[in-house]
Amino acid sequence: MTPFRLLAILVALPVLIAAAQPAPERPLGTMREQAAVQQRWLEARLELNLPTVMRAHGVDMWVVAMREYNEDPVFRALVSPTTFAARRRSIYVFYDRGPALGVERLALGGTSQGGLFRAVRDNEPAPDGRPRELWGTAQWDFFARIVRERNPAAIAVNISHEHNFADGLAAGEWEQMQAALGPDFAARIVRNERLAIDYLSLRLPDMLPTFRRIQELAHEIITTAFSHAVITPGVTTTDDVVWWMRQRLADLGLTTWFQPSVDVQRRGVVMQDSVAPVILRGDILHCDFGITALGLNTDTQHMGYVLRDGEAAPPAGLRAALAASNQLQDIAMAEMRPGRSGNAALTATLGRMRAAGLDGTVYSHPVGDHGHGAGPLIGMWDRQDGVPGRGDVPILAGTWFSIELQAATTVPEWDGQLVRSMQEEDAAIDASGAITWVVGRQTEYHLVR
Repeated sequence: MTPFRLLAILVALPVLIAAAQPAPERPLGTMREQAAVQQRWLEARLELNLPTVMRAHGVDMWVVAMREYNEDPVFRALVSPTTFAARRRSIYVFYDRGPALGVERLALGGTSQGGLFRAVRDNEPAPDGRPRELWGTAQWDFFARIVRERNPAAIAVNISHEHNFADGLAAGEWEQMQAALGPDFAARIVRNERLAIDYLSLRLPDMLPTFRRIQELAHEIITTAFSHAVITPGVTTTDDVVWWMRQRLADLGLTTWFQPSVDVQRRGVVMQDSVAPVILRGDILHCDFGITALGLNTDTQHMGYVLRDGEAAPPAGLRAALAASNQLQDIAMAEMRPGRSGNAALTATLGRMRAAGLDGTVYSHPVGDHGHGAGPLIGMWDRQDGVPGRGDVPILAGTWFSIELQAATTVPEWDGQLVRSMQEEDAAIDASGAITWVVGRQTEYHLVR
């Protein structure tokens, strides 16, 4: 073989190897395609949802200020998918000029986010004649000038003692903002928690098909994880299943917002303190699993059962336990009505649950931009009397929720042992207030044969 022939082969080798590899699975498209979808969503949220929220709460200016790597919780819902952090200091100013002119969107620091903001600069030169850079005191002085020119009646900021999503203004930024505005305009500052909460909560109808596909992927991964394709009874540990789920996400180009978990309930054995137990025949399996993609997050809990030799289905008592949690799901969803607070929905749900003779716990929450999203909490596992503050927020039409709960049932085939059926499925409330499952719910155990 000539040296030239060898060189040609070596040059072509990477291409030949790449061509021999199977095409990567991209269930949600390429990164570029996903970013284009996210950018369309951002534009619609800024054009439609933002003015709606500001006018609903009587605020004509909303200021969201932050520094790099200390971003406000609402930051990612305001910027393009190609923006990963605030640039030095970013101050976003939203000023409502009325229905005819709409909400003016200004970025003091950072970019226009693909033309969706007007990136403004201070055109006055510094005392030494050089262009003035918007940084430090100069940036705050310029911000104050922007505010004075618009003369808003109320300047909303993200400060809250109760709500994490509405408490993004850092103490240092707050102090500098007040000093720059001076007493007159500083007196107009209001802490309107609902701006950030409602803006983050409201979904676009156009988001639902993509969210449904992500949820379908979650169901598909769980179905495989809780099958003989992944689990060999007597060999596989719960940690093995967890890491298979993590790896499957990575193989699909996806990620998660929390470490998945898999746990076991076993007849006659207390398993709470078990660490990565080996899965045995006759075990009940439970997983908690979420996917993050296109800036959206899912949250799902399903139940599985490892068939004993000779069994074709779980015992009737275990099937009844799953049916009890399904019944509690029906009750919870029926009580989640727009306008009702999370605490009111919880109280009504628990009352009907007890009347039906069920023993359970409800701890549902919004989902979307964040896994544990902005909006009303409907209980917490350790707060079944309601959640002050975060449970007082009203349920809004056009939002998504994770219906998360558990029902406890005594199982005759397990000598009366209490079995907990823990389920979580994502649901959407549409503009009319109707609530439906995003994909569907689990009504039968995943079976390991």
